[in-house]
Amino acid sequence: MTRFKKIINSLLCALLVCGAASSCLEKFPPDSIPIDKGMTSVSDAEQTVNGVYTSLMSGALYSGYLTICPDIQSDLVYAVQGNSNTYVNLWQWDILSTNAQIEAVYAALYGVIGQCNYYLDTVDGLRATLTDDDSIQNLDHLTGEVLCARALAYSELIKCFCKAYEPQEADSVPGVVLAKSYFGEKPVRRASLKESYALVLEDLAKAEVLLDEDLSAANTVYFSNAAVHALWARTALYMQDWDAAIEHSSKVIDSGVFELATCRKNYTSTQTYLDYLWTNDASYEIIFKLGYTSTSYGSAQGAVFLNFTRDYYYYYPDFVPAQWVLNLYGSADARYDAYFAQLQTGYSHQLSWPLLVKYYGNEGLISQKIYHRNMPKVFRLAEQYLIRAEAYCRNSQYAKASADLTTLRTSRYTTGGNISVGPDNWLQTISDERVRELYMEGFRLQDLKRWNRGFERTPQTSSQKEGSSLAIKAGNPLFVWPIPRNEIEAPGSEIEPNESNR
Repeated sequence: MTRFKKIINSLLCALLVCGAASSCLEKFPPDSIPIDKGMTSVSDAEQTVNGVYTSLMSGALYSGYLTICPDIQSDLVYAVQGNSNTYVNLWQWDILSTNAQIEAVYAALYGVIGQCNYYLDTVDGLRATLTDDDSIQNLDHLTGEVLCARALAYSELIKCFCKAYEPQEADSVPGVVLAKSYFGEKPVRRASLKESYALVLEDLAKAEVLLDEDLSAANTVYFSNAAVHALWARTALYMQDWDAAIEHSSKVIDSGVFELATCRKNYTSTQTYLDYLWTNDASYEIIFKLGYTSTSYGSAQGAVFLNFTRDYYYYYPDFVPAQWVLNLYGSADARYDAYFAQLQTGYSHQLSWPLLVKYYGNEGLISQKIYHRNMPKVFRLAEQYLIRAEAYCRNSQYAKASADLTTLRTSRYTTGGNISVGPDNWLQTISDERVRELYMEGFRLQDLKRWNRGFERTPQTSSQKEGSSLAIKAGNPLFVWPIPRNEIEAPGSEIEPNESNR
């Protein structure tokens, strides 16, 4: 059974920014969901689920803040002299509970959760009216997608607004507010970190049953059984459950459905499979992506790295890659040319620097004068190899970790790529490889937090002075984003602030 659907604008629009006197956990405005009608058909259910996918495209989420901001806050980029001031406060670690981007991420994630909860609260009533097996099967599949979406949203909230998971302390560490229902009273306090992760795992376990393993496909724009295991593997890694991380990443890797985008074979006459992954957002490596069209797309994720649209002649990047990142790539590493390019900037100081072109834009959209937009690739096979390699190292299975890293690197290197890790070098090797592969995909801040590492910046050419010499110690409270002030101050709220709230 397959389900044919189209991403469309939905009546279920996520609320991106909450007002100062209201909480993001409150219900949507009455006209945003047809409560009087509910879901009376599978078609209604499908439209509701399409609304979830549309909300994930939000500029506050995978086409913008959720992906970009954590990496800008880390050690991966430098703000350029003359920049537009976009995200500079995050880069300088001048982060307040009123930060607009952080408020938007929090609100948008709970917006997605609210949509999912509405579906889950009403789906049983619809299911009871169905009599034919195909409709029931279709509805079950939709339900699996919604459960995966809710698990993803909660996992991102935990990643941004909670401390790193330590198994012995998770019972006493604040997690997130767990809103499990659309109707009725909303919780006003945070659950523990252990309880928060438990809900993610519970949703994934239910989704796994409902999403047929045989229907998993590469390059899809819908949640699948493979996406469930990809998120499960990532979650297990963050929870320090090394065996589960290996188990679930292996389900994806060993499925035979996905294939790493190699640089050693051309997809077109001018582009390798690796190039095409980023220029056209299509690859057998993609487990789940958000599908853009010329009439439905997210924010211009690549704008701050290029700003070509300022005059359509020169580039005016707000941020450029850190030199230490550029130095990580060997001469045979094809990711360097896929991710970076020496382009002429229009600044008066005549900055000459490799710019990030990973998000230059989808060629199909560029042809229609829609710039700097790429389809967010929420889960890729490459990350699963990195997850499994790290989990193998945690279990002292270094030969298996070396094999996984070599497999990944061989697909990225024009020649060679072999690498070996052992007890003395595995963590730094994994860290470097995650930077090389996942650069500016939103993982770095979380990696530093869970590894209990800090960083230090040193000034580089034409970088903005304030922030260029920043030294951040491991455990700095701002590795955990502050809970938005409007949530803390909402009437009846008992939400505990983070140490970063000030």
